[in-house]
Amino acid sequence: MKIVKTISELRAELLPFKMAGKSIGLVPTMGALHEGHASLIDASARENDVTVVSVFVNPIQFGKTEDLDKYPRRLAKDAELGAAHGASFVFAPEVAEMYPDGDPLTLVRDESLEGLYCGAYRPGHFRGVLTVVSKLFLISGANKAYFGKKDYQQAFLIRRMVKDLNFDIEIRVMPIIREQTGLARSSRNEYMSDKEREAAISISTGLKEAKAAYDAGLNKVQPLRDMVVKQIIASGGQVQFVEIANMNTLLALQGGVINKEEGAVILVAAFFGKTRLIDNIEL
Repeated sequence: MKIVKTISELRAELLPFKMAGKSIGLVPTMGALHEGHASLIDASARENDVTVVSVFVNPIQFGKTEDLDKYPRRLAKDAELGAAHGASFVFAPEVAEMYPDGDPLTLVRDESLEGLYCGAYRPGHFRGVLTVVSKLFLISGANKAYFGKKDYQQAFLIRRMVKDLNFDIEIRVMPIIREQTGLARSSRNEYMSDKEREAAISISTGLKEAKAAYDAGLNKVQPLRDMVVKQIIASGGQVQFVEIANMNTLLALQGGVINKEEGAVILVAAFFGKTRLIDNIEL
């Protein structure tokens, strides 16, 4: 496993594999790798001849008041985890390598959906995500890219971007990896105290309760949403949003009932202390 710092070096390293017809998998990350990331690397290593793990804390997806400076950076440990799970290369560029002229003037956007849910509270976030992901696709020339389902809106927007812009890449969205308590794995989990981590279990508890009720026949939007909200509030968490959206369009279902033929997803963002967590469950 080799750590690569520049775009030109990564392209030079990958060129012989491409010329030989080898498949390349890409796992885009911001580092601080955990078991969720490991599952993505495992999947790429199983399905491709070469796996590239990018480790880049992308400044243009952080707002002015967000945790860019505090975001954990530990490249050596990330490289060690990547190697243990089958990564061939870790691409770890500096900001100046990715954005040599400062913030880019050309940006990739989804104007219809980028302002919903997480995007409503993080202006410019998904514009930054789509821009850096498109750059990573073009830099690596990967055949497949791997993302976690925990960032449901992100995965939806990336799939739509690939379809809309005809990127020649397959997007693989992998299941959420959870701790034994049910808490979704996240780099931000380490920000929380033990008490806050215990309280945060309420998100998955509420989601599982709502899914069980849905599977038992309850298909009304408001009661299902209220189950999740109630669990989070009872634990002392602060709800940012709980929305139930159509799985095919990601548009919120404002009321009434869920069409079982179309399916739905419950999207959640909540604070425990100062830590913002997201989660979801498909119905």
